[in-house]
Amino acid sequence: MKKINKVVLAFSGGLDTSVILKWLQDTYQCEVVTFTADIGQGEEVEPARAKAKQLGVKEIYIDDLREEFVRDFVFPMFRANTIYEGEYLLGTSIARPLIAKRQIEIARETGADAVSHGATGKGNDQVRFELGYYALQPDIHVIAPWREWDLTSRETLLQYAEQHGIPVEMKKKVGSPYSMDANLLHISYEGRILEDPAAEPEESMWRWSVSPEKAPDEPEYLDIEFKWGDVVALNGAALSPASVLEKLNQLGGKHGIGRLDLVENRYVGMKSRGCYETPGGTILLRAHRAIESITLDREVAHLKDDLMPRYAALIYNGYWWSPERQMLQTMIDASQEKVNGWVRLKLYKGNVIVAGRDSQTDSLFDPTIATFEEDAGAYNQGDAAGFIKLNALRMRIAANAGKNHQK
Repeated sequence: MKKINKVVLAFSGGLDTSVILKWLQDTYQCEVVTFTADIGQGEEVEPARAKAKQLGVKEIYIDDLREEFVRDFVFPMFRANTIYEGEYLLGTSIARPLIAKRQIEIARETGADAVSHGATGKGNDQVRFELGYYALQPDIHVIAPWREWDLTSRETLLQYAEQHGIPVEMKKKVGSPYSMDANLLHISYEGRILEDPAAEPEESMWRWSVSPEKAPDEPEYLDIEFKWGDVVALNGAALSPASVLEKLNQLGGKHGIGRLDLVENRYVGMKSRGCYETPGGTILLRAHRAIESITLDREVAHLKDDLMPRYAALIYNGYWWSPERQMLQTMIDASQEKVNGWVRLKLYKGNVIVAGRDSQTDSLFDPTIATFEEDAGAYNQGDAAGFIKLNALRMRIAANAGKNHQK
């Protein structure tokens, strides 16, 4: 075992990282610096400070990264309309590169020779964290306790915590708590009943949203203003990036928007079932596609759609700091120069319905051409004949040659 003098631990204050903190102190006999990123998880932040003090930590970092998180990570991701495997809005994935970045910065500030995280050897987060560490500091030493210790389940973690006097919140009478991750973009749930993909989630599990059945019976309208592809105002009020997402989460949760039950394909090869609440992200994605529908050139929009799954996979698999993700981001951001205007949405019982959109400066929608009424010669419908015949030419040739038989 390599001698470690000081390690920076990504510390949430939950069951896993609380046990890891004590385990690092006992196993490596080293000083532990805790780092808690405030990216919108709320009430978890101050208890994390108290727990770190209780366990003898002298250097405690709790950094408010909410604005940076939304401005530099969430908004750039949504400029690409990013969805993984057709459903997942990547709420956990997009937070990891920011946490890794700040963790490496703290390691340099404190003279630490190692970093540590609480991701399991079965999960994706170990990859996301460590790819970030190595991209930002190639010679850093990484301690991944779940790949080293003999604590093989959450029940054994609970036993360890009890033996060492580590308080654990949210313990259920029937077993360990849900494995949860929260930030301004989403909250996720894994474990317990969710390990049976045939079982419906408990209604009591959800924290941010009401069920669509219990949402208000009247719809609510929301005006969203975009500039260069990012939201800058809601209902006429200018807001910071973090405030935008906070407000959208409140509105979406109120109307039962953004719940997801997903079986995803993990990076390590297994299928895993998780549930997610992403009310603000669901609204943001719908609105962004709506404003792009009138401001983006057709082929630019189609190219973005072609590249989006690759971009999403890069984020899901931990390659935020890779040159290929940065190259794609440059292209995506260039496409957003004309994505300016407003979108009106109707929020109703789990649905996000586009009720209007406009761009006074950059709209490519021309009603004098698209109209079903008299267009005064703006469009010659006879031009379509030559276009159709040219595109049909290869099929006509094949048919004449007897090679286009229907089966």
